[in-house]
Amino acid sequence: MKLLNKVVPTLVASVCLSASIGMAGTLDDVKAKGFIQVGVNGDLFGFGKPDEKGVWKGLDVDTARAVSAAVFGDADKIKYTPLTAKTRFTALQSGEIDLLSRNATQTLSRDTDLGLNFAHVNYYDGQGFLISKDLGIKSAKELDGATVCVLPGTTTEQNVADYFRVQKMTMKPVVIESTAELSKAFFAGRCDVMTSDASQLAGIRAVAPNPQGYTILPEIISKEPLAPAVRHGDDQWFDIVNYSVMAMIEAEELGITSANVDEMKASADPKIQRFLGVSPGNGKALGLSEEWAYNIIKLVGNYGEVFERNVGVNTPLMIERGLNALWTNGGLMYTPPFK
Repeated sequence: MKLLNKVVPTLVASVCLSASIGMAGTLDDVKAKGFIQVGVNGDLFGFGKPDEKGVWKGLDVDTARAVSAAVFGDADKIKYTPLTAKTRFTALQSGEIDLLSRNATQTLSRDTDLGLNFAHVNYYDGQGFLISKDLGIKSAKELDGATVCVLPGTTTEQNVADYFRVQKMTMKPVVIESTAELSKAFFAGRCDVMTSDASQLAGIRAVAPNPQGYTILPEIISKEPLAPAVRHGDDQWFDIVNYSVMAMIEAEELGITSANVDEMKASADPKIQRFLGVSPGNGKALGLSEEWAYNIIKLVGNYGEVFERNVGVNTPLMIERGLNALWTNGGLMYTPPFK
C-alpha cells in the first residue's frame, strides 16, 4: 500500500505534465517568437508559390496571412516551410510548423488517426484529370489502360484507383513524390494523364510550356474540401485559425472589402460593428485584439478578393467561383454568426 501511495502521486504528476505539454498554447508560442511557421505547397501556382521576386503568393498563402493579420496586426509575420504531400502532416504533428495551409483535404482518418483539426474550408474542390488535347480524349471513361501520374500520400491516389475499379478499367500509376517532378514527368510524356484536385491541375496547366495544349476532363470523381489544419489539443489556436478563414467569407457577405473597410467602421449595422470590433467582445473571446477581423480585411481582403486575385477568371487559372461562391449566390461559403 505504501508503494501504491508513492506511485499514484508520481503517475498523477506525469499525467498532468503530459496534459500541460499537450495543451501548450500555440498563440503564446508564436507571439514569443514573433512569427507563425506555416507549411505550404511551395510549387503550386495560384495556391502556394514564390513569385519571381521571392514573394509568396496564392490562396493558401493568403489564408495564412489572414491568421498572421489576426494575431499580429501584420499579415507577413510568417516563415514558410515548403512541404510535399507526403511530409506535410508529419511536419504539423511534430511541431515543425504551427499551421498547415497547403491544399489538404479534410477526411475522417486525418481528423482522427493523424490527430489533426481542420478549420473552415477555404476551397471546395474535386479530383479531375489533366490530359493533352493531342490524344483526342473527351471523357475519363476513355482512359482504359492509361498511365496516370499521381502524388503519393494523397486522397487522389486512392480515389483514382477506386474510380478505375468501378469503371472496370485498368491503369498504370506513375508515382512521384514532388509536384514539380510529377509535372515534369507528365509534360515529358511519361504518363498519359495527370490526376489531382481540379484546382491543382489548373495551377499546373497555367505554368505549362503550352497551356492551351492541355484540357481538364469534365468528370469530377471525388469531394475534396480543402482546409488549413492544426494539431489536436489547442482549442484556442484552432478557433483563431477557423475564424480567420471565416472572417474573410463573412466580410464578403457583409460587403466589406479592403478598400472600404475604414468607411464601414462607421456603419450603424450592429453586425458590422461587432465584426469590425467597434462593439467589443469577439476579440476578447479569441484572445486577440478587437480589431483582429478589421486587420484581416484591411491587410488581406475578403474571400472574394483573395479568390479572384489568386485563382479567379482573370488569372491564368481562369477558375469560376462555382462551389466557392457565397451561399447567397448558390455556393457553399457560409459562416456562423460573429457574435
